Amino acid sequence: MPDTAHTGTPSGAVFLSYASQDAEAAKRICEALRSDGVEVWFDQSELRGGDAWDQSIRKQIKSCALLIPIVSANTQSRTEGYFRLEWRLADQRTHLMAKGRPFLLPVVIDNTRDADAQVPDSFTEVQWTRLPGGETPPAFGARVRKLLNQEHSAPAPEARVGREAAAAGPSRQGPKWLRLILTSAVLVIAGLAYIS
Repeated sequence: MPDTAHTGTPSGAVFLSYASQDAEAAKRICEALRSDGVEVWFDQSELRGGDAWDQSIRKQIKSCALLIPIVSANTQSRTEGYFRLEWRLADQRTHLMAKGRPFLLPVVIDNTRDADAQVPDSFTEVQWTRLPGGETPPAFGARVRKLLNQEHSAPAPEARVGREAAAAGPSRQGPKWLRLILTSAVLVIAGLAYIS
């Protein structure tokens, strides 16, 4: 495996971003993806003594093919942390990307509700996955490989990305604003039916 901390993230690499309290769950995800043939940049194994770690991490986020933010009660309780800078940098990078290009793949490792998660807006616009405690089924590795293949080919239409994500067991049902509008419409219709 190349020394990505010095040579840059290899084409097709995945970056794991997490709060330090979630290091064990992140390690499980990393090991499962690597055993599935996915190149992963994981700071605990990639940073070497003497590395300028801030510069190295910024470089990895700028060049990775896919970023997996790990969301948990720990990230919810921490209003400050380096992972928040990583998430902001990833969010900024999405503004330079074509619509529908796979880049963010948020993962929830506990009972944190994605609707309540304190994350950048771009994180709420994509499908989320639940991996309790970082336990990673083979289907997740297959999904990551598929997203990486899409990244290297032509951008996938948004609807196709949504269907593929739904097949892998996401926890999201669409953007918050759309859910609110649909819920409001259902309530109005139900109210009108009750009145008549």
